[in-house]
Amino acid sequence: MWPLLIRTLRVYAPYITLPFAALVGVVGYNLENIFSDKYTPYNQSIKESRSDRLSTNESLDSAANVEKLRYKANVLGTNVSPSLEN
Repeated sequence: MWPLLIRTLRVYAPYITLPFAALVGVVGYNLENIFSDKYTPYNQSIKESRSDRLSTNESLDSAANVEKLRYKANVLGTNVSPSLEN
């Protein structure tokens, strides 16, 4: 009796599991719609925020008022082992 039952379940497994999976999916979809917040706040695009930032930058107003380009960080001081810090 058991081998016949197991063989029958193996043959008809897709017909049993598909409706069960569809039911779980429908219930989960509806629960997500009930409990989730669908509001997405508006964010400016990157292009718009860049153009606003460049238009408000005072250092770009005149080409004569440019400071010298200097590397301000000490290259030799980065990633120093603790024994060489002193």
